[in-house]
Amino acid sequence: MSDYDVFLADCPARTTLDLVADTWSVVVVYGLGSGPRRYSDLHDRIGGISKKMLTQTLRKLERNSLVERRILPTAPAGTEYRLTQLGQSLLGPVSVLARWAEEHADDLAGD
Repeated sequence: MSDYDVFLADCPARTTLDLVADTWSVVVVYGLGSGPRRYSDLHDRIGGISKKMLTQTLRKLERNSLVERRILPTAPAGTEYRLTQLGQSLLGPVSVLARWAEEHADDLAGD
């Protein structure tokens, strides 16, 4: 059992939830679940995300050791992103959440 309680305002687990529970973090982690992707491929795959937001999300996930960035020795230089081991451990819950959202989108649309 964990010593953390997400119901407490100053709990580190709540900060962790805030990091991984926003829409773009979930979509980026899910998008990297099938393996490493170049920045441009990831941007093309994720509809509606601006380059600025993708960059900010990737940097946030990288700072928190969920994503690893690799500079590719190409001309011009490319960038590839992959999930770290910690990021891989988040992929299971994120995948379940993403599939649930896809399955229940119509139910929650309010139409």
